[in-house]
Amino acid sequence: MRFTLSGRALDDYRRLPPELQKTADKQFSFLLRDIYHPSLHAKKYDEGGDVWQGRLTRGFRFYFQIRGDEYYILSIVKHPK
Repeated sequence: MRFTLSGRALDDYRRLPPELQKTADKQFSFLLRDIYHPSLHAKKYDEGGDVWQGRLTRGFRFYFQIRGDEYYILSIVKHPK
């Protein structure tokens, strides 16, 4: 598997502070190894759109789709709660 950042996700990533970029890099490496890694808390977010949600931190989430052998990262956002 591999991952790709959408244009929006790349913009989101670039706006993160350096320490959160480092965390995102770590979480994406976990995603590549095991989508069910405990720190990701990955779950199906939208069945109709085939969108998944993963956790960067308690306060940040990333949304992605699985496209063949690729995790396509759609966005990285603050968690609304």
